[in-house]
Amino acid sequence: FYNQNKMEIKISSLEDLPFAVKLFLDENKDVKVFAFEGQMGVGKTTFILSILKAMGVEDIEGSPTYSLVNSYESIAFGKVNHFDLYRLDSEEEAYDIGIEEMLYNDAYCFIEWPEKIVSLLPDTTVWVNFQMNDNLERIITFEKN
Repeated sequence: FYNQNKMEIKISSLEDLPFAVKLFLDENKDVKVFAFEGQMGVGKTTFILSILKAMGVEDIEGSPTYSLVNSYESIAFGKVNHFDLYRLDSEEEAYDIGIEEMLYNDAYCFIEWPEKIVSLLPDTTVWVNFQMNDNLERIITFEKN
């Protein structure tokens, strides 16, 4: 299920999500900005929503597909932002909505489609890669800087 050397988490079913999310948060205690990459439909949003739930966020709104960002407050973790940049057209548009300020204000940031704003991301960003294997298991790999 978990390989510490590779920093890999395998999710075989939705029942694995709570444990996988706890493991992910425990491994990344000192990290605030996460860049989630992987094909559409591989489970990035589901994983992020599970993280928000584990952080104690209530009234989760789902993916911020049209607004680009949903902001939440967690009693235990403070400010949390969930970005879905799929519809973002340019880094200039990202500047216009204030993404850079959100990335550097000590809030937790979970970013889908981060390749659209690579030059804006902090050096401490943890890149989280999602893949699906032939058994339809999600393989989540990440490296800490």
